[in-house]
Amino acid sequence: MSFRREPVPFAFVADADRFRSNVTPPPRERLGTAQILARSLVGLAVVAGLVGSLLFGMPALQPSRASDTSQQSEASQGR
Repeated sequence: MSFRREPVPFAFVADADRFRSNVTPPPRERLGTAQILARSLVGLAVVAGLVGSLLFGMPALQPSRASDTSQQSEASQGR
C-alpha cells in the first residue's frame, strides 16, 4: 500500500498570509451626531437596567431576620 503525496486541495489557505490585495476597501463612513447620541443612550439604558436590577434584587438575596422574629413572637403568643 503506497500513499501518493498530493498537494493539499486547500493550499491557498497556507498562502493567505502572503497574499496582498490591490483592492482597497471603501472608507468607513463617520457616525453622525444623532447616531452617537442614540448609541450612548442605548448603552446608558442597558447599564441603568443592570444597576437597577442589582439594587432591587439585593434585598431579596439578604437573609431576612425580621420574618424570623415575627414568627417567633407569634409562636410565643400562641402559648
